[in-house]
Amino acid sequence: MQNNMRIESITSAQNPKIKDLLALQEKSKERRKKGLFVVEGRRELLHCIEAGYEPHTVFICPEILQKTDFEEIASKCNCPYMEIPQHLYDKVAYRGGTEGVIAELHCKEMSLENLQLKQNPLVVVLEAVEKPGNLGAVLRSADASGVDAVIVCDPLTDMYNPNLIRSSIGAIFTVPVATASSEDTIKWLKSNGIKIYTAQLQDSEWYYDTDMKGGTAIVMGTEATGLTDAWRKAADAHIKIPMLGKLDSLNVSVSAAILMFEAVRQRNN
Repeated sequence: MQNNMRIESITSAQNPKIKDLLALQEKSKERRKKGLFVVEGRRELLHCIEAGYEPHTVFICPEILQKTDFEEIASKCNCPYMEIPQHLYDKVAYRGGTEGVIAELHCKEMSLENLQLKQNPLVVVLEAVEKPGNLGAVLRSADASGVDAVIVCDPLTDMYNPNLIRSSIGAIFTVPVATASSEDTIKWLKSNGIKIYTAQLQDSEWYYDTDMKGGTAIVMGTEATGLTDAWRKAADAHIKIPMLGKLDSLNVSVSAAILMFEAVRQRNN
């Protein structure tokens, strides 16, 4: 445990630090202004720290947080600590079962230049993703399948949205993520020799007939409008998933998972 740990006791919801915490949870404008975001739970916080995120303030509830968990967190987070009672924790926590810890952390720049690629990388690209839950689910599959990076082009959702962090179960911190324009991403992929495979129904071949063993970017659009023409034109191949029912589309997170694990299957074989 840190010898210089500072612990302040807060008992009122009117405390400015509690108001600031709630504003960061609820407003993307506040997150951008202060360069901070919020995570709940021991697991998510430790994922952040392992990914190099710097803690700003940690709020703990001694009535919930296990002593061993607190000691683990304290050994890794050298920052101010706020001790709050359970009735106040229940007001500021988005969900139950978060183990009695909420933290504010400094945001990091998510740029293409920060991505470090290995040989024959597997990259997932999402264009104009809007729903945090969908992006979170894609990130969970990306973590499970060992994807090297997820690039979100022209995002319509805040990358530090609490709903995204929760739905990804911390995968937003375990998978390298970048945001960029579609134009810049296409240039970056081509300059790195990564094949672009766009998921679309028109003029497409079956995904399992497409070689994904080399550097591969699987590109997904929105369920409503699909991909823009820039991606269709830049593609090295158009790929599709067989649709044997009466509907012609899957949830983007399901489609992405199918294609990611096809790449895993090919590479393992």
